Amino acid sequence: MENKVHPLLICLWFDGKAKEAAQYYCSVFKDAKITGENPVVVTFEVNGTKFMGLNGGPHYQFNEAISLVINCDSQEEIDYYWNTLTNGGEEGKCGWLKDKFGVSWQVVPSMMGSFMTSPEKAQRVTNAMLKMNKMDIEVLREA
Repeated sequence: MENKVHPLLICLWFDGKAKEAAQYYCSVFKDAKITGENPVVVTFEVNGTKFMGLNGGPHYQFNEAISLVINCDSQEEIDYYWNTLTNGGEEGKCGWLKDKFGVSWQVVPSMMGSFMTSPEKAQRVTNAMLKMNKMDIEVLREA
């Protein structure tokens, strides 16, 4: 028997709002599309990552134990995703937020690792980041 390897599919449990959530995420991300739907699930793809939104009911809620990370190449990208996803949601610390469906996201600079070239620099960058909600690339670069 051959073991076929299938790509992972991320399942997000919504309280009856899977289609609304999929449409929302497809409006936020340029490279996104709904790929299928029925009354129970909607499948969609965002930047090449496949998701399944499940209309599972009120039994389970999202929390920060799982988050989706958006690596951004510019402050403009950070501002766009932060402002868009916090609209109806809530801000957190250090680039974390919850969108209006309760899904946790991290909106972070893609070059974050390059700011931490030594233990001392990493500590300064971390200290600066701990004071932020939305990440500020220039402040982190100068830390």
